[in-house]
Amino acid sequence: MTNSKRRLDIALILGIAALILLPWYRIEDGFFGFGWLSSFPRDPSTAPGILQISSYGRWWLAIAAGLFVLGGIARFVSSPMRRGALMAFAGALGFVFLALQGLAITSAGWAWAISETMFGALADGQPAMGAGAITLGIVFVLLFSFGLAERGVMKGDAFVVSSITMLIVLVAIFVFYPVGSMFVGAFQSFDGSFDPSGFTTNIQDPSIWSLSCIVGGDRCGVAWRTLWLAILTAGGSTLLGLCFALVATRTRFPFKKGLRLLTILPIITPPFVVGLALTLLFGRAGVVTQLASSLFGTEPSRWLYGLTGIWIAQVLSFTPISFLVLIGVVEGVSPSMEEASQTLRANRWRTFWRVSLPLMKPGLANAFLIGFIESMADFGNPMVLGGSHGVLSTEIFFSVVGAQNDPSRAAVLAMILLVFTLSAFLAQRLWLQGKSFATVTGKGDSGAHAALPRGLSIAVHALVIPWMLFTVVVYVMILFGGFVRTWGLDNTLTVEHYVKAFSIGLRDDGGLAWSGVAWNSFWTTMEIALISAPLTAAVGLLTAYLIVRQKFVGRGLFEFALMMSFAIPGTVIGISYIMAFNLPPLEMTGTALILVACFVFRNMPVGVRGGVAAMSQLDKSLDEASLTLRANSLRTIRKVILPLLRPAINAALVYSFVRAITSISAVIFLVSAQYNMSTAYIVGLVENGEYGVAIAYSSALIVVMITIIAGFQLLVGERRLRRVNRVAMTPSPTTSASLAQEKTA
Repeated sequence: MTNSKRRLDIALILGIAALILLPWYRIEDGFFGFGWLSSFPRDPSTAPGILQISSYGRWWLAIAAGLFVLGGIARFVSSPMRRGALMAFAGALGFVFLALQGLAITSAGWAWAISETMFGALADGQPAMGAGAITLGIVFVLLFSFGLAERGVMKGDAFVVSSITMLIVLVAIFVFYPVGSMFVGAFQSFDGSFDPSGFTTNIQDPSIWSLSCIVGGDRCGVAWRTLWLAILTAGGSTLLGLCFALVATRTRFPFKKGLRLLTILPIITPPFVVGLALTLLFGRAGVVTQLASSLFGTEPSRWLYGLTGIWIAQVLSFTPISFLVLIGVVEGVSPSMEEASQTLRANRWRTFWRVSLPLMKPGLANAFLIGFIESMADFGNPMVLGGSHGVLSTEIFFSVVGAQNDPSRAAVLAMILLVFTLSAFLAQRLWLQGKSFATVTGKGDSGAHAALPRGLSIAVHALVIPWMLFTVVVYVMILFGGFVRTWGLDNTLTVEHYVKAFSIGLRDDGGLAWSGVAWNSFWTTMEIALISAPLTAAVGLLTAYLIVRQKFVGRGLFEFALMMSFAIPGTVIGISYIMAFNLPPLEMTGTALILVACFVFRNMPVGVRGGVAAMSQLDKSLDEASLTLRANSLRTIRKVILPLLRPAINAALVYSFVRAITSISAVIFLVSAQYNMSTAYIVGLVENGEYGVAIAYSSALIVVMITIIAGFQLLVGERRLRRVNRVAMTPSPTTSASLAQEKTA
């Protein structure tokens, strides 16, 4: 009863603040800039919501306030079932009411005259939901969740119910709403009227579905090219990621720290920079091509430009993601199981094939799925190296911004891409369904991991070492490009590109002047990335906990919906966000909030998949033991689950931070003059022919990202699993006492 009232009191305080303190219209300078505090009362448009409402709109405010008060009355109801029913009813009805009010807003203003100024900006007559309306919407969601918990849903666990409800609402707003608005365009004409002819024409286009390459034609349709490329990329990146993880954890490789650094480098590099480096190496005028021509007399060709070049670049870019997913899974395999296999006279190869590898299936399946979806959604590498062999993501881009100007075709191509990615998702679910992979339990574990079979050890080293050398060569070329006057033409050494980008001077008052051309976008990028990374990791891992540990109606559909934002290419995400949030009720274009929302819900699935893979290895008895000791779900997550998920936390933080900096396909549509991200700025430099400054900026970003990633590693720490080597002989009393003390600790 006390905890229930405390939760309700917090919700009531937020609701009161939303009604009488916060502005209900979108502040142009940004609500979180707090400029509205100094503007009120001189500027009436920044007044709290209750002071902005006209006499005609007070009826609507009275309805919202009345529903809020109805939820507050529940505090004085003694029966938990009645109290829960009242809270759930008030919360659900209040949220639906606010949603209908928001949907009543059109680009021309209010569609329903009765709601003229409910969320309106009195200054310019363009209404848009502001901080007060959004906060009250959150309060209604909390009231609904607390009410369900009072009635015993999810065993009365308010934290679990609130988390599920809030995530469903957020996914609906930031995934289904924008993507749905994009897909509606497939059945609309340019004036917005219903017209299915565009969908019918595009879905039957031979350039999408043709299989002429099988019967001697030039090429297959773009759908089959994209699917084949995604399968090859997912297989290659998963295989290399597993090899890197095995070398890093199961061998005595002397350069493990360097190996971990090299696996991170490709993921922290803007994709077109890798493409340019590969072009400088293997293009018609590339270093390797010219060297081969002079030594062996081979004719320079364009083999790099097409699916082969895209595949090399994608495997180089996505192998680190597989490594980050698999490293925790490989470490989590129980040594005692491997020792038991060897005790039963199985050799090292049979132990690896029959025991170790099957326990890695969750990680392998998730790594393959992520590689597959990443390849499908990749835009930068196909843009640089695709040539005339376009893939779905580039075709979608040119359908919208090219000469075609056909949004219906873009929507149809996005639907096809979504079918492919969701099919891979369902295949992965069927493969893992009904199987247990728990290896970390509440019981003591001991022993050391079994050594790799000799043949397998040679094979993984044979793959890893050449790939390391190849990666080093690529990044030497990138570093070299920042210190030459004109990359590939004039190789005179210079530092003018770094000076132009990051010069610092002194103002007249003695302060520092950030005079370099790159500073503005650099600080904006760091701010957005450092805000979105922890949010992405938190939302992703919380979602993974709910999927793996909780059973609720629609869990499969919930997980299915989360993959949509990851499965849709960034180009479509960017366009759909513009279409959805450029108009009321949620006008966010041109703000930092739309960038943060895009990054969180675009990159969240990586945290989800990594968390699901790692959590599948944690036995449920750990949770049950904590709950038996009267700890709630929040404390169980904080004290038991999170310390064992440190590899997954680190992977989610690193990936989300890096993608916030290096993402281009979605960002290019969402940046503004005030919030210009680094990748969009670098693309502008490339378009203007300033390759040296672009490479210098990219190199500086790589150094900064490595530094911050190291900080994440120190902040999160490493997972520590107690594994003590067993002593064959009978322990002495002193040893027994020491072990007993250690066990008690």
